[in-house]
Amino acid sequence: LAERELKYYNRVWIPDNEEVWQSAEITKNYKAGDSFLHVQLEDGTELSYPVDPAALPPLRNPDILVGENDLTALSYLHEPAVLHNLKIRFVESKLIYTYSGIILVAINPYKQLPIYGDAIIHAYSGQNMGDMDPHIFAVAEEAYKQMARNNKNQSIIVSGESGAGKTVSARYTMRYFATVSKSSSNADVEDKVLASNPITEAVGNAKTTRNDNSSRFGKYTEISFDQSYQIIGANMRTYLLEKSRVVFQSENERNYHIFYQLCASAMQPEYEHLKLGSAEEFHYTRMGGSTVIEGVDDRANMVETQKTFALLGLKKDFQMDVFKMLAAILHLGNVEIAAVGDERSSINKHLSIFCELLDLNCDKMARWLCHRKIVTTSETVVKPMTRAQAVNARDALAKKIYSHLFDFIVERINQALQFPGKQHTFIGVLDIYGFETFDVNSFEQFCINYANEKLQQQFNLHVFKLEQEEYMKEDIPWTLIDFYDNQPVIDLIEAKMGILELLDEECLLPHGKDENWLQKLYNNFVNKNALFEKPRMSNTSFIIQHFADKVEYKCEGFLEKNRDTVHEVLIEILKESKFHLCADFFQDSPVSISPFGSAINIKSARPVLKSPNKHTTLMSGIFQFRNSLSLLMVTLNATTPHYVRCIKPNDEKLPFEFDSKRVAQQLRACGVLETIRISAQSYPSRWTYIEFFSRYSILMTQQELSINDKKQICKIVLQRLIQDPNQYQFGRTKIFFRAGQVAYLEKLRSDRLRQACTLLQRRVRGWLQRRRFLALRRAALTVQQYYRGQQAITARNLKETWAAIVIQKYCRGYLVRRLCQLIHVAAVTIQAYTRGFLARKKYRKVQPIKHLISVTGNNLCSVKKMNTIAIIPILYLFPVWFSYLLSFCICHVLSPFCFNRVLESHFQSQKEIYEKEIEGLNFKVEHLSQDINHLQKLFREENDINDGIRLEVSRLTSENLVRSRCRSTTQMCLWLSKYCEHVFETSRLKQIGPYLKPRGVVVNMIPGLPAHILFMCVRYADYLNDADMLKSFMNVTIDGIKQVVKEHSEDFEMLSFWLSNTYYFLNCLKQYSGEEEFMKHNTPRQNKNCLKHFDLSEYRQILSDLAIQIYHQFIIVMENNIQHMIVPGMLEYESLQGISGLKPTGFRKRSSSIDDTDTYTMTSILQQLSYFYSTMCQNGLDSELLKQAVKQLFFLIGAVTLNSLFLRKDMCSCRKGMQIRCNISYMEEWLKDKNLQSSNAKETLEPLSQAAWLLQVKKITDDDAKEICEHCTSLSTVQIVKILNSYTPIDDFEKRVTPSFVRKVQVRAMLNNREDVPQLMLDTKHLFQVTFPFTPSPHALELIQVPSSFKLGFLTRV
Repeated sequence: LAERELKYYNRVWIPDNEEVWQSAEITKNYKAGDSFLHVQLEDGTELSYPVDPAALPPLRNPDILVGENDLTALSYLHEPAVLHNLKIRFVESKLIYTYSGIILVAINPYKQLPIYGDAIIHAYSGQNMGDMDPHIFAVAEEAYKQMARNNKNQSIIVSGESGAGKTVSARYTMRYFATVSKSSSNADVEDKVLASNPITEAVGNAKTTRNDNSSRFGKYTEISFDQSYQIIGANMRTYLLEKSRVVFQSENERNYHIFYQLCASAMQPEYEHLKLGSAEEFHYTRMGGSTVIEGVDDRANMVETQKTFALLGLKKDFQMDVFKMLAAILHLGNVEIAAVGDERSSINKHLSIFCELLDLNCDKMARWLCHRKIVTTSETVVKPMTRAQAVNARDALAKKIYSHLFDFIVERINQALQFPGKQHTFIGVLDIYGFETFDVNSFEQFCINYANEKLQQQFNLHVFKLEQEEYMKEDIPWTLIDFYDNQPVIDLIEAKMGILELLDEECLLPHGKDENWLQKLYNNFVNKNALFEKPRMSNTSFIIQHFADKVEYKCEGFLEKNRDTVHEVLIEILKESKFHLCADFFQDSPVSISPFGSAINIKSARPVLKSPNKHTTLMSGIFQFRNSLSLLMVTLNATTPHYVRCIKPNDEKLPFEFDSKRVAQQLRACGVLETIRISAQSYPSRWTYIEFFSRYSILMTQQELSINDKKQICKIVLQRLIQDPNQYQFGRTKIFFRAGQVAYLEKLRSDRLRQACTLLQRRVRGWLQRRRFLALRRAALTVQQYYRGQQAITARNLKETWAAIVIQKYCRGYLVRRLCQLIHVAAVTIQAYTRGFLARKKYRKVQPIKHLISVTGNNLCSVKKMNTIAIIPILYLFPVWFSYLLSFCICHVLSPFCFNRVLESHFQSQKEIYEKEIEGLNFKVEHLSQDINHLQKLFREENDINDGIRLEVSRLTSENLVRSRCRSTTQMCLWLSKYCEHVFETSRLKQIGPYLKPRGVVVNMIPGLPAHILFMCVRYADYLNDADMLKSFMNVTIDGIKQVVKEHSEDFEMLSFWLSNTYYFLNCLKQYSGEEEFMKHNTPRQNKNCLKHFDLSEYRQILSDLAIQIYHQFIIVMENNIQHMIVPGMLEYESLQGISGLKPTGFRKRSSSIDDTDTYTMTSILQQLSYFYSTMCQNGLDSELLKQAVKQLFFLIGAVTLNSLFLRKDMCSCRKGMQIRCNISYMEEWLKDKNLQSSNAKETLEPLSQAAWLLQVKKITDDDAKEICEHCTSLSTVQIVKILNSYTPIDDFEKRVTPSFVRKVQVRAMLNNREDVPQLMLDTKHLFQVTFPFTPSPHALELIQVPSSFKLGFLTRV
């Protein structure tokens, strides 16, 4: 495979001294057997790189796969690919979290980032781990979800070297659990769990050269949950406190924070008795030469420490006892020991303050700090110590006291976090030191690396197990995968006659020395164990080959630190202290301070030699550490582990600076590369079928796409594209690829896209060239035309043209005159014949007319009518005559003999045609007249019916007016109860709420009908002037509404119904209150119905508060019903053709499947919105309230979508921006369709709209940066930068946003003085202020009828 890919233009990684690995492009095809690979570096340097055919350079992944959320999504899995991917994400995208299979890699940014707020926590809560960008909250959510789903304990193992961010990561996981699992019954338990962190950090953290807040101990915190998975308590275990820091700090380091906090508060009155001063005055706090941390206020931190003590229930007396012990340690460090000769020492006066604080015998303490007691079988000898021995004794005492104090504080914290009842499950958070190697490594580094060997073994076995489970779940044949097993190095350390046992054995000898122990190691392991080496240039060190690296340990101090001895006489003096806390620390049988002091007994493989002297303790430091480590491993093996590996990007603590050497060293040490190696040996790339289909559908043929089963399509396509079946496996839900196959498929996809682009470019360029050619051709013809015309204009041509025109003029005039004469002759002839014809015809008709006139003189009109009728045909025929006149002229010219016959025949035919037309028109007129008569008849009948209705209405109105005059005005619209007074109020009115249900009520009813009924009952009480009845009625009504709302708190229709009626009831109380501001819109009759005796303004305020409460619950129910649809519908669903661009997701898969028919779409959201809208309209909700509710819903949709976009790098692409803008347009159309444009709901989507625009706009030049700053006014600078950094190209044709462009945007935003908020996320819990406008009811109370469906038959009208 490698040889196949080592071709021209492909890229590889070659080793580099500075950057560890350097990218290079192949300039000449590599052939099998070549000794050199010809490459070109990124800076243009040509290089012939020598290669070993058995170990060719690793190939580089396609750019499209760089920057992935999960390292296992990379096609080529190896160290340079991992390092490059982390660098791109960290430096360019400013993303500090990356998955590597089951590991979360967290790189310390050395900068505060806005990604840990409560909004981020709620965004990750309930999400699947692969659905969101990598985050510490995603790991915490996965642990919490698995605990709740499987009822199994979980562990989160946070490791890394000092300064990598372990403490902060562990703190954030605990904060996540405290936020998502709040207990309603015990609200402060989460605060107590979180309060334990500042205290343990104060007494267990210190400034080092690598970290200003370095944890100098390991900590395992068990957070306990009940059966409802709410926090009920916690318990803490600690490991390997660095006691030597109490008495020694290296340059530029500090002691534990608590000492400096105490010194900073020394001048306060409550600390005067401690006789403290500044940190520079004490030997134990000034050794490192750095007593102040930049940006840290020790005095303010002291106040915070005291507050957390108080929060845990540790009162002032306890705090002062702790501070007194700490002050005593500081004063003990100031005890100066002077040499008296070579073998004696003496102590100055500073010891008295130490003894005074702890209430000790000062003389005894002074004596036994400078002397030691040696007990033999025959006598007891008191021997003076040298100054060095006395100083060691003093420091050992200080370390012992601080160690006991630390354990005591942890014990009290655990007591404060204890809980009644039984623990159901727990999640443990392990904050422990990672593998360490320094220039000088001693006992502490040996213990730390030993612990990491045990943790790495457990990690390897867990990864191996998960890999096997994945294969079995997908029905993939399981093949044994070789993985590194570090059991040999663990045996070297802890087995029989191993390093630890030899160390304990040497410690038990009276004159045991480091050199003797080291010599035993040389004798036992040099040249006998491959994992143990002796340095060539040193006789005081030894080398162990750990899983991460070789480490050289100096043997100096191993025995002293392992013994951890304090002379017995000093212990006896402390036991005699009258200060109870000090005395309790050193009792013979103290209460177990360490939570694992007696939990495990580990028997030695050989008898332990007992020392004849009792001045040393038998429980060595390494023995205690092995016990606690064994207990930890038992706990971890009984839980489901989750891994967080913290990485330190540079040693200078510079923000977002990436030192490749340091990062590569830590990656090798923390197990990330081992995970990659295990994955790479099998099938590292894994795609779901839907992902493969979406990504590579461009490689499929039309015949393949016609198959309905997508899974079958994927199989057919893959078998066609990759000939070797061993390079992939088909699982139940995923396709497994060997290393490099995804890169090969990406190359095929890029080639296909490039071919398509080439074809498009060819067609477009051809069309443009043809268009340009035709335009040039038209221009050339025009030029030729004008040029030829210009050439044709000469004097001769002008004369000839003028002569031709003159000839044409005279010729045309002659022809026209001749024609005119012919027409004149023809016209005269026609006139003569026509006039004769008419005269004769008229004469023939005059005779009968004269006869009629003689009969009666009244028929003159008839004669005129007949003349008119006779003339009409002539008028109709005049145009015809004229046409025949022209025909005659022509015929006269052509054939004068045919004219008469033709004229007569045409005249006769035209006459018959017009007679038929006249007859048809007469028939139509007659038919239309009949229709008109029929319609007039129907119209008269309708008028008769309407007149009858008007008469009946008038009659009924008159009757009502007569009845109204017979009744008292005050009793016109009141309702009486069958049962008077309180029986009605207490027993019947309570039934109204349950009976007035939304269904069946809102149909054909006036809005707020139940509210009007309630108000009319109020009017009845006012009419009776019964204050008790009114008060009882109002209280029962309000309580009834509250009860109904409480019982149906999740019923949207019920809440909508009662929100509407509460609002109308409130308006009725205002409208009929008698106050002028509410009466001005009333009719005179409505004003007569106003309340007469009572002022209900107080009840109006109560109802207003109740309405607001119902509205908020109403909004919550709507949000809960739609929230789970928002991200799938607005962000994930792809409705636009051709924009799908799913990319590989690695081990952490998205929650998608082959069957995506049940997923929510944009249509689902619109349907839900329509349901809300129709329900609110049916229940008569006021239009203003409805608009406010819609605005709130649109804000939620926009905020949730935008927040998810911020946390999903895979969604930040140009194509996704197109989809989002399309979805926004759908929502705007919905607003327009519902006539809700005035609700301002569209404006709440503006941030999302601008984010979608930002994804699509060009992001290269200064003008682009300026346009972004001017356009994205609804987005803060933090949000703009987040989107730019997260922008992810889907194809090779898109380009990433460069860091320089992001800086341009930031600079322009600063120059524009944008008023930005530092938060990244929008607050999805934000509620707009609700207003209840006063809208008077237009309905007259006397016309309101109670439907029988209300079941209120016990109410009657008076």
